Amino acid sequence: MRLSLQMLIKKVNNFEVMPKQVIHIKSIGQYHQILGLPKTDHPHLSVIELDSVTPPELDGRVTLNYDFYIIFLKRDPQGKFKYRYGYRTLDLAVSKEDQENDFDASKLFFMSPGQVLGIEKNNPDALGVSGWMILIHPDYLWKTRLAKSINQYEFFHYSVSESLFLAPQEEKKVISIIKNIQDEYKSKIDKYSQDVIIAELELLFTYSDRFYNRQFVTRKITNHGVLERLEALLDNYFKDPELLKKGLPTVQYISNNLNISPNYLRSLLKSFTGLNTQEHIHKKLIEKAKEKLSTTDLSVSQIAYELGFEHPPSFSKLFKNKTRFSPLEFRHSL
Repeated sequence: MRLSLQMLIKKVNNFEVMPKQVIHIKSIGQYHQILGLPKTDHPHLSVIELDSVTPPELDGRVTLNYDFYIIFLKRDPQGKFKYRYGYRTLDLAVSKEDQENDFDASKLFFMSPGQVLGIEKNNPDALGVSGWMILIHPDYLWKTRLAKSINQYEFFHYSVSESLFLAPQEEKKVISIIKNIQDEYKSKIDKYSQDVIIAELELLFTYSDRFYNRQFVTRKITNHGVLERLEALLDNYFKDPELLKKGLPTVQYISNNLNISPNYLRSLLKSFTGLNTQEHIHKKLIEKAKEKLSTTDLSVSQIAYELGFEHPPSFSKLFKNKTRFSPLEFRHSL
């Protein structure tokens, strides 16, 4: 059954419609109903082959807010999806740069509960997407080791523009795991079923970590550009005469100005330099502090204020932590 956008919005008895046409989907069963799929085999887990989905007829744009995890393997660049985490909205359409610099095959991206996915129709075949979705309600992970460890996988908080491009052999591994999960939860459930599926999910996440690390390497030129922009951004920030009023730069400020999600930026920097974003901020700060200590007669307190610290002792503590010298000890050593 094909649903128009108006029919979808009117289903207030089944879905909680939030302001600005955001539909709050609380269960996997509700999502199956939206996609015109049969009832779920399991209330908290589903594997969907997108070729079997009859997409809703969209007269405009619909935004969905999920209460469960989604792993989306997208194999067709025609569809246009937008994703918002916090205040960021980004496209999943394959750009010309992506097509030239990455693999042509598939994109893999991850969403955690509370994130928002917007879908709109931009051509007659826009929603004719091929691929897979895994839907996992947090209740499925209850009392498993993955309930805690899933928060350690930073790619659940990457933007869609930071999706994982899969090489053909990587795609085969991912699809193989997805099919294993599908076969397991569709077969007769026993006391081992959940353990097997959790193990397959952990394997998928481990491979995704590995493949993302490969992507950081294959995008070396682009990522070096990010490092150069980061250095320039921090240089300009610490030159601002109003630094005390602005305070120290935050990770969110840096990621917003680089137009990269905080988690992706952290992973990228860790891969290339061994330092996360906060450590890069501290590194630049200590560099500027050493410069002022060695080339001016400013007091430690004056230097602290010029670098954006409200309390000089906080500056002294950070400086000693990073250099093993107090600011005065460093100055005297020169």
